[in-house]
Amino acid sequence: MEMRELTVVAGSFVGFKLLQAGVSPVLSSALTEGYGRLPPARLNEWNSRTVSTVHALIVGLFCLYILRYDDAVNADPVWGDPNLVKLNVAITCGYLLYDLVLLASNWRAMGDSFFVCHHLAALYAYGYVLSRGVLPYFANFRLISELSTPFVNQRWFYEILQHPRSDRLVVANGVAMTVVFFLVRIAVMPTYWQSVFATFGTPAFERLGLAAQVAWIVSCICLDVLNIIWMYKIARGCYRVIINARKARAKASNGDGSKQNYMNNHTD
Repeated sequence: MEMRELTVVAGSFVGFKLLQAGVSPVLSSALTEGYGRLPPARLNEWNSRTVSTVHALIVGLFCLYILRYDDAVNADPVWGDPNLVKLNVAITCGYLLYDLVLLASNWRAMGDSFFVCHHLAALYAYGYVLSRGVLPYFANFRLISELSTPFVNQRWFYEILQHPRSDRLVVANGVAMTVVFFLVRIAVMPTYWQSVFATFGTPAFERLGLAAQVAWIVSCICLDVLNIIWMYKIARGCYRVIINARKARAKASNGDGSKQNYMNNHTD
C-alpha cells in the first residue's frame, strides 16, 4: 500500500472521528431539540449515524462518478487504472476502522455482529485493492450499496425521536429506503455476478492468484448474504409500516365520520 492510500485511510479515520465527536453534536442540536433530550448511549449512536450518512453520500456519489467517467476502470475491470478507486476505497476503509473501534468501545449499546462481519469482509477484500491495485471496477461497484445508508439512518432518527409510524414522512422514508436498498444492493446482483463470471478463466483472472481470487469471491458472497438478510428485514418492516399507516388513516376517517353522524343526529 502506498503512502498516499495510507494517508487517506488515516485522514478518513480521524476526520470521521472529529465529525462524530465535534461537528455532529453542534449540528444536530441546531436541527432538532429532541437531540438534547436523548440519553448518552443514544447520543453516541445518533452521532455515529450522522457520520455514517456523510460517509455514504461522499463515497456513493464518488462511486457513481467513477462508474460514469473512469474509462480505464470500465475497460479493464480487473487490472484497470485504480487511482480514483483506491482513493474511494481508502476513504471507506478509514470509515470502517473508525466504526469498528466505535462498536467495540460501545458494544453493549451499539454492538451488532452483522455489522462486524460486514466490516471485516469489506476490509479483507478492499485490502487487496489498496495493496495491489486489483479489481478496481468490482471494488467500486460494491460501493453503490452505500447510497441506501442515508435512508436507513433516517428511519432510525425518526424512530428515536418518536415520530408516529403512520406519519407521512416516516412512511415515505420507509418506502424509499426499501426501494433504494433493493435497487443498489439486491437488483444489481445479477449484473455484478455476470461480470464476475465473465472474468473466470481469462488471463487477467489467472494473474490475480489464488489468495486474491478467494478474498474477492468469498467476501462478495458474505456481503450479499448479509444484504439479502437485511433486505428481508427491511421489507417486513416497510410492510408493517404501510399496513399500520393505512389502519391509522382508516381509524381516523371512521372517527371523523362517527363524529359527523353524531352532530347531524343531534342538530336535526
